Amino acid sequence: MNIDFEKQGGLVPAIIQDAQTRSVLMLGYMNREAYEQTVNTRKVTFWSRSRGCLWIKGETSGNYLNLVDIKEDCDHDTLLVSVTPTGPVCHQGTDTCWGEANKPAESSPLLFLAELQDFIERRHEQMPEGSYTTSLFRDGLNRMAQKVGEEALEAVIEACNGTNERLIYEASDMIYHLIVLLTSKGLRIEDLAKELQKRHDPSWEKH
Repeated sequence: MNIDFEKQGGLVPAIIQDAQTRSVLMLGYMNREAYEQTVNTRKVTFWSRSRGCLWIKGETSGNYLNLVDIKEDCDHDTLLVSVTPTGPVCHQGTDTCWGEANKPAESSPLLFLAELQDFIERRHEQMPEGSYTTSLFRDGLNRMAQKVGEEALEAVIEACNGTNERLIYEASDMIYHLIVLLTSKGLRIEDLAKELQKRHDPSWEKH
């Protein structure tokens, strides 16, 4: 990117947007150093105009903004920063600095799948003791794949001989274990959605 930091005295506005819900969360400012640190650490970092220093959002509260993507505008002097927030963004405890709710799981249950994978990815990074998800990662790829197969079979049995309630229960287990498996391979549930989106195109041809 060719960001024009000099146009506004070394700082550019950074509009922070939730990558899932597209809600605008806050506005901050970055200098070149804050931008480079954001890219390198994947934690959004600003330049604090009041304190005159770099400021990692969440360094005190733990409510980090995990970087997904950065785009510059047509004039190269404003940034659109897509993030996955780990908690309320505003220092007053609200989801956004405008007091608006930013609840992807409530706005659309489908969006919760991405939120669930974010949680599973954190489990993969931190590997906390006593977590079932941690035990799956430790058991390895073959065990994770086996669990997907087992839960898929349970879903089939319930579909043929069970109730709708049990079908939803077993299919949910299958989806959860599939997301764990995808995470172990560095993939996301969105990759499946993109593949299905391609197949929906009338010009798509089966391989």
